[in-house]
This record gives sequence, C-alpha cells and structure tokens, in this order.
Amino acid sequence: MRLIFLGPPGAGKGTQAKLLTERYGIPQLSTGDMLRAAVAQATEVGKRAKAVMDAGQLVSDEIVNEIVSDRIDAPDCAKGFILDGYPRTVPQAVALDRMLESKGLKLDAVIELKVDEAALVRRMENRVAETVAAGGTVRSDDNPEAFKRRLTEYREKTAPLSEYYAGTGQLKTVDGMADVNTVTAEIEKILA
Repeated sequence: MRLIFLGPPGAGKGTQAKLLTERYGIPQLSTGDMLRAAVAQATEVGKRAKAVMDAGQLVSDEIVNEIVSDRIDAPDCAKGFILDGYPRTVPQAVALDRMLESKGLKLDAVIELKVDEAALVRRMENRVAETVAAGGTVRSDDNPEAFKRRLTEYREKTAPLSEYYAGTGQLKTVDGMADVNTVTAEIEKILA
C-alpha cells in the first residue's frame, strides 16, 4: 500500500498516518526524517544535502526527490509506505510519478483531509495547551502567527496538488473535521 496524505498543517495527517503504520506495518516517510537520516548516514545524496544546508540554503527538489527514491528502495518499504510532507509541489508530484513508474510501482491512493482553517487554528491552540499541561515542549511553529503563515504557504504551494491528483483520478477526500475514529473509518473504506 502506497499512500500520500494531503491537507493543511494540523489536519490530522500525522495522526492518521501513525494509525495506518501500526495497522498495516508500513513506514511513514517524513521528508525531514529522511533528510536527517541521509545526512547522518553520510550517503552521497546526504553529503550534497548537508553542503546545501550548511550554506544556509534550501535543499533542492532534485536532492529531495533522490532522498525519497533511495528511501522507497529500503526493505521496510517493500509492503508500502505513507508519504508525509512529500510531495509539496506539483513538480515534486510529477517527479514522484516518474520515480515510481521507473520502479514499477504506483500510488494506491492520495487522501486529502478537508478541514476548516479557523477550526485548525483552534485545534493548534488546543494542542499547545495540552502539550504545556502535560509538561511537554511546544514546537516553535505552534503559535497563531506562525501557524497562519504555514497555512498561507500550504494554500500557495501545496494545495494545487489536490487539482493535480484529482486530474489523475487518484484523489479521495475525507472530512478531516470529524473525530479521529470516524476519519480512520472513512480512510479504511477508501483503502478497502
């Protein structure tokens, strides 16, 4: 099973991905985690990424695509994977399609969690309050201004992926505002 979750920050993609990884025994592939692992392992592409990051620049799509390609080849991805935070743009989606095709693979579904943005801001504020109450550390980007910037960036760069994947017939939508169990049940129906 090879999946992509789409939706703005705070929509519940990470929560749903975690539930599916536990149920199906497939890894959740986060671009940030993959990038850090490639740098830590000093792979060829990891060395290139480190040089770019050390120079204070953003890692190019080419490098990110290569890191994703290498990660998909790992043994734990043989039964599938859930992509988290990739692709972020239509050019990355096109590159992913080509990459999968070259490996004889295809996506099983692209699931978009549809949500109300005002409710997302409230959800983020609740998450911060819960984290603080539990004695945890709050993410630096979990404040209203930073969160609104993340939503704007999502609308501008990542939201066009919905149209792209709708055009391929792969996009399925789920009401991300429902409770966790209801969202999970709807995703399970799509995957059945």
